[in-house]
Amino acid sequence: MIKNLKKFLVVATVLTTLTGALAGCAAKPAATKDETKTGTSTKKEYMINAGGSSFVNPLFSKMFSEYNKLNPEVKVNYQSIGSGAGIKQLTEATIDFAASDAFMKDEDEKAVKNGVIHIPITVGAVAVIYNVEGVDKGLKLTQETLTQIYLGNIKKWNDVKIKADNSGAKLPDLAITPVYRSDSSGTTSIFTDYLTTVSPEWKEKVGQGKAVKFPAGIGAKGNEGVAGQVKQTPGSIGYTELAYATVNKISYADLKNKDGKFVAPSLEAATLAAETAAVDMPKNTKVSIVEKSGEKAYGIVGFAWILANTTYADADKKKVIVDLIKWANTDGQNYSNDLFYGKLPESIIKLNEANIATIK
Repeated sequence: MIKNLKKFLVVATVLTTLTGALAGCAAKPAATKDETKTGTSTKKEYMINAGGSSFVNPLFSKMFSEYNKLNPEVKVNYQSIGSGAGIKQLTEATIDFAASDAFMKDEDEKAVKNGVIHIPITVGAVAVIYNVEGVDKGLKLTQETLTQIYLGNIKKWNDVKIKADNSGAKLPDLAITPVYRSDSSGTTSIFTDYLTTVSPEWKEKVGQGKAVKFPAGIGAKGNEGVAGQVKQTPGSIGYTELAYATVNKISYADLKNKDGKFVAPSLEAATLAAETAAVDMPKNTKVSIVEKSGEKAYGIVGFAWILANTTYADADKKKVIVDLIKWANTDGQNYSNDLFYGKLPESIIKLNEANIATIK
């Protein structure tokens, strides 16, 4: 009994001491680097709000998770809402930065109160995915057949134009359902940039943009939505970033390239396109890289850009955002290949560093 009482008194004394110490701490505001007087500091926590491209979302999810492990005080809330919505929120100044697979037009940049700077952060291939029973892989499509499918002129999978490039394949008498993005999308911008480049008819009738009026098919929101719609709709065809096709185990086509070779979307093809673009990349980094020459080239590829403000009102937060973007531009590139995105060439990384340094 006495022993137990002594133990109780010791524990009570310790708890009282700790409670007093904690109460003393609680009475003071959390220290920041600027408030530190004792030589010890508690880092201020920051929530960085960003949004836009679903094309780059798988990579950003990994990048920002890893960055948080290195810098627990910095959390990134990235919303995969589509490039158009991301640009809208950046223009309205409701997020800290946006991401887009379509670069902004000069006139749209003028609407961003705190300015905007384009920082290409990765490059990826857009896969043409499909759901055709009995044709799990190896489907070949030319620039013309893909365009005519999305124009609504090729309506069945056993159409003579598709059969001509797929001898031996058991193409069914099945209606084709094109699936496209219903939201304002950088992936759509890349896809329609490609169709506009390879087809004068598409250029005249539909054109290129983040949101266009597709002549045929059904819409779905985000890369996630297109992948899901194609997966559950027999006879459908769609376009989505390669990572979504791979993770969801959806078949994708080989496309005829500018050199006349049928090539599948791949990490290698995306990297090759970035290296080609790096040769004469303009300082503002706003370039299209669809349908480039080369036997191994794949036609539908594009950059994804971080769209940061050129000026931030809060100097501390500006430093946090800049440090995050610098890391994504350098160390963060190490997470690209495993998720089927291409690493940036060294010359583009250096150009990004120079542009990032101008943020005020």
